[in-house]
Amino acid sequence: MIKIIFCILAALLPVMTYGVNSFGRCDVTDMALIYQGGAHRIDWTEDDFSPYVSHKFASGEREWLFDGFLFLEFKDGRGHQFSPGYDSLNARREHWEWYIDRLFAPERSLHALDAAIGKAADSLGLPPFRHKVVLTIMVPIPGQTDWGEVCGKSMDFNKRADQLRAIEWFVDALMNRFSGEHFKYLDLHGMYWIDEDMVATKDLTAQVSPYIHARGLKFYWIPYFRAPGHSDWRELGFDMAFHQPNHFFDSTIADSRLDDAIDIALANGMCMEMECDEKALEGTEGDGAERMRAYINAFERRGVWENSPVAYYTGNHLLLDFFRNPTAENRRLADELAAKIVGRPKKFSLRIEA
Repeated sequence: MIKIIFCILAALLPVMTYGVNSFGRCDVTDMALIYQGGAHRIDWTEDDFSPYVSHKFASGEREWLFDGFLFLEFKDGRGHQFSPGYDSLNARREHWEWYIDRLFAPERSLHALDAAIGKAADSLGLPPFRHKVVLTIMVPIPGQTDWGEVCGKSMDFNKRADQLRAIEWFVDALMNRFSGEHFKYLDLHGMYWIDEDMVATKDLTAQVSPYIHARGLKFYWIPYFRAPGHSDWRELGFDMAFHQPNHFFDSTIADSRLDDAIDIALANGMCMEMECDEKALEGTEGDGAERMRAYINAFERRGVWENSPVAYYTGNHLLLDFFRNPTAENRRLADELAAKIVGRPKKFSLRIEA
C-alpha cells in the first residue's frame, strides 16, 4: 500500500509543481497595456503617461503604480495589419520598420514613459522597483509573400524558416534600438505575441521562444477567453500567459464569467487580465463602472490580487481619461483600482523564484 501511494505521489509531483490549481508567476506584478504606434492612437506624451506611472488619491497621497508596461499594436491605422483579422492588408517590412520608429520617437512612447518616471521620481524619490518593458512581436502571416527581404532574401511566409527569420530580424531590431536609446528608468524585459489564439500560426511560437530566451528575455501571451491553445501555453514556448475574461465588453455576459475565467487560469497555472475601458467613465451610457467593479470584487474574492500577477487592459487610455475628467465618481473608481495596485510590487513577490 505504501508503495502504491508513493507511486501515485510521484506521478502527481510534476503536475503539483507546474502550477495546476494555482495562479502563474512572472517577473512583472502589474503590467499596463499601452496601445501605441498606429496612426489612430494618441502619441503618448510624458503627461499622458503620468497617471500610469503614479496615482494621486483623493486624500492627496501619491504612490507609484505599474511596474511593467506592455507596448502593443494590431495595425498601423492606415490599412495594414500586424496580426491576422485586424485590417485589409498585411503589413510589409516597411510597415514593421515604421512601427519601430513610432516606438522610439523622440519625446513620445518609450521616451515619454522614461521621462514621466523621472518626473515622478523628483517628488516621490526613486521607485522601489525597475520599470520593465515588454515589446510586441509582429506576426508573419501565413500566405503572405510580399513582405520583403532579410539579408537580400525575399521572405515567403508560407515557409516556417522565413517566418522565423523575419521574427528574428524584428526582435534584433527592437533590442538594438532599445539598447541605443540609453533609457534611464526602463529595462527591456520581454517580448509579447500579439496574436491572441493559435489558429493562424499553430506552434510557431514554440520555435520563436528559444531565440527570445537566448537573448535574455521573457516571452508573454494574453489569449482571449478559452482561446485555442490557451491551455498549452507552456508547450507553445511562453514564460507566462494572462487569461482574458472578456466580461466587461458585453452587458449580456453574467458576472459568473469572471469566476469561470479565474477557474481556467487556476487550472492551467495562468495569470489574470483586468479589463475596463472608457465606458467606465461617469456619464457614459451603459453599466461600465459596475462591470469594472465586478472585476475588482471578483479578483478580491478569488485571491487574484493576493496571488496573481495582473495585466491591465484599460482601453485606449482610461486612466488618462479619469485624470482629465476628475468627477467625484471617476476619482472614486480610479482610487479603487489604484488601491489594489499600489504596494503589490513592494509588499510581496509574485515573481518567478530563481
